Amino acid sequence: MYKVIRPFLFLFDPEFIHHLMFKLIKIGVNFPFVKGILKKVYVPESKQLEREVFGLKFPGPVGLAAGFDKNALLIDELSVFGFGFIEIGTVTPKPQDGNPRPRLFRVKADKGIINRMGFNNDGLDSVVERLKNKKSNVIVGGNIGKNKVTPNEEAINDYLIAFEKLFEYVDYFTVNVSSPNTPGLRDLQEKEPLKKLLFALKSENLKKTNPKPILLKIAPDLTNSQLDDIIEIVTETKIDGIIATNTTISREGLKTSEKEIEKIGNGGLSGKPVTSRSTEVIKYLYDKSGKQLKIIGVGGIHSVEDAVEKIKAGACLVQVYTGFIYEGPDLIKKINSKIGNFLK
Repeated sequence: MYKVIRPFLFLFDPEFIHHLMFKLIKIGVNFPFVKGILKKVYVPESKQLEREVFGLKFPGPVGLAAGFDKNALLIDELSVFGFGFIEIGTVTPKPQDGNPRPRLFRVKADKGIINRMGFNNDGLDSVVERLKNKKSNVIVGGNIGKNKVTPNEEAINDYLIAFEKLFEYVDYFTVNVSSPNTPGLRDLQEKEPLKKLLFALKSENLKKTNPKPILLKIAPDLTNSQLDDIIEIVTETKIDGIIATNTTISREGLKTSEKEIEKIGNGGLSGKPVTSRSTEVIKYLYDKSGKQLKIIGVGGIHSVEDAVEKIKAGACLVQVYTGFIYEGPDLIKKINSKIGNFLK
């Protein structure tokens, strides 16, 4: 059904369609009997798909990546499409509008998306209020970042504020220092600033009676030397795992014309163009860590085969975003129906 209406949806501005689809999903899923029907169609009931990772019991290995439901608007509604977990955010302490529009672009020939959203979100207080009203028991991750106006030397404070306010309402945290759309943010991926940030979060976490898993989301553009540093930092700070990978600033190997790409301008590229690189990063991290790192694989998953490759490379769970936009909810159903045999 989705594939039938997708060409029509793709005629319009991506951000407009994103907000329109949110409204339609909200209304449609909550229509009498619809939620129950969707659950029967999409939510798997296979024990084989259950995964215990980071001390959490995931009912399925396929999650929704951060960026889709930034503001926790559709947690209950999206849970009926078969996701084993949903990651909200990136959330910043204060609300912010993000970058000027247009800032979201389809790269249809490559099954990709370029975005320069800039951490647009409603801020912690609004997101927390929505999470308080969550009715489903789906696992929720909180992807946290700093406000654009916060200088890097004060960034730790933003992450600590987000950690504290979200703590009671999410099941795990993702530290986002890898988005290319907030000026200077990726500088926090450098070894010393990143260690300071993660040690600070780990310290606060250990003060809790029920510490939550802390994961680090990294860019696909890191060199092998930088990936070695990431392994060392994760080992030293004793955080729980890695999400690999975020969007890329690379434009290599695209079918889309150079002229069209230049017209779009800056932003992070997601979707099929990132498939191979994200899998390479997962494999490198997993192998180089002696197969000890816990990794959530994300980046260019548009098919069962893409998901299986991530698992074989070393991922214990996977996330989708751009693939969900291009392929629709059937993608989640297909992966859940076939991935069980490949889970470690």
